[in-house]
Amino acid sequence: MPKSKVRKKSVYTAPAGDRRTPVKVRGGGPSHPIYITVMLGVMIIGLAWLVVNYIAGQQIPFMNDLGNWNFAIGFALMIGGLLMTMKWR
Repeated sequence: MPKSKVRKKSVYTAPAGDRRTPVKVRGGGPSHPIYITVMLGVMIIGLAWLVVNYIAGQQIPFMNDLGNWNFAIGFALMIGGLLMTMKWR
């Protein structure tokens, strides 16, 4: 059986000149320690709100008046702290 001829392929050359303009990314430094403290504090306060509500919510007059809104307040504080983590660097 005869051997097939080998064809030479043309070498790929990249197009000259890149038309895209480079974008400078502003390097953000680390978050301020106060931001981290507030973030963690808000999450801990939310957790403490729920724990106090479970343990002594009936003995504290304003917590007793809030009723089930105590859950909304506690979870809102914790979610607020969690949302702050998205800006944390």
